[in-house]
Amino acid sequence: MAGPARWKLLSALWTLYLVWGSTYFAIKISVRTLPAFLSAGTRFLLAGALLALILALTGRSIRVSRRELISSAALGISLLGLGVGVVTLAETRIDSSTAAMIAGTVPLQVIALRTLARERVALATRLSVFVGLAGLALIVLPGGGGSASAVGLALALGASISWSLGSFFGLRLPLPRDGFVATTWEMLGAGAFLVVLGLAAGELGTVDPAGFSLESIGAWLYLAVVGSLIGFTAYAWLLRNAPISKVVTHQYVNPLVAILLGAALLDEQLTIATGAGAALIVGSVFVAVRNEGARPLPRRSTSPSAAAFPARPLAARADAPSETDCPRRCA
Repeated sequence: MAGPARWKLLSALWTLYLVWGSTYFAIKISVRTLPAFLSAGTRFLLAGALLALILALTGRSIRVSRRELISSAALGISLLGLGVGVVTLAETRIDSSTAAMIAGTVPLQVIALRTLARERVALATRLSVFVGLAGLALIVLPGGGGSASAVGLALALGASISWSLGSFFGLRLPLPRDGFVATTWEMLGAGAFLVVLGLAAGELGTVDPAGFSLESIGAWLYLAVVGSLIGFTAYAWLLRNAPISKVVTHQYVNPLVAILLGAALLDEQLTIATGAGAALIVGSVFVAVRNEGARPLPRRSTSPSAAAFPARPLAARADAPSETDCPRRCA
């Protein structure tokens, strides 16, 4: 790979690793003084509005058909509204590293869905699902998560299931051809959903701007601008320009980043059970990525948020550059 192309690829990859790996830490900081659903909803509304503005300034229209709008909003609610919004609520009760480890099982859950749908899945990949789920059991079963709240663990698990279902069924939805346009409407749909959910949950009555800490406000801004806008931009660039075998490495690197940040900056302690569970989850996702990453499939999603845990996960897109194409196309 040529020098400039390699530099761009590594920069985008490390941006993805650090940005998405740090979102669990930032969520934990934000919910110290901000309401969970309203903070997550306004985060996505701001990110969606900024992305729409960028598209407008670059001469790209965000106009879509009614079917595409409904599909994008529905996918956004599944992935971001329930997938991220409920994780935000969960982190009021559990450690950020625990939330990250549970979210790290999403690729394995999607593989399980593919198996149930009678898609062809390699034996080693299917076995990795059982290993990863064993790791998940070590984390969520009584005593495994240390002093973690059972409600918090259930919320995080439910959020991961919602993301898995959205990822799996996302390919079947009529989404805008432009991935950035799709992501814009997904963020706006998820943001509106979470704001309504927060109002219905009575969060507005608990809002006290005088009690908002600078750390929580800074974390909220980081999540909106860096986590959502810059993170998805880096991922979308990688989908277009990098070998899929490189792109999917974020699926096992991000939980490791989250665990390290939680331990170093939040003094989160890993028990023997959660440490073993994390090792099993990360190891099984690594095996799944290695096994599935080189299997090209014709179907693909135009949505970077859906592709964050691809519905035919870890599989190459039809238009993704191969290892040999990258020197030519990654410039």
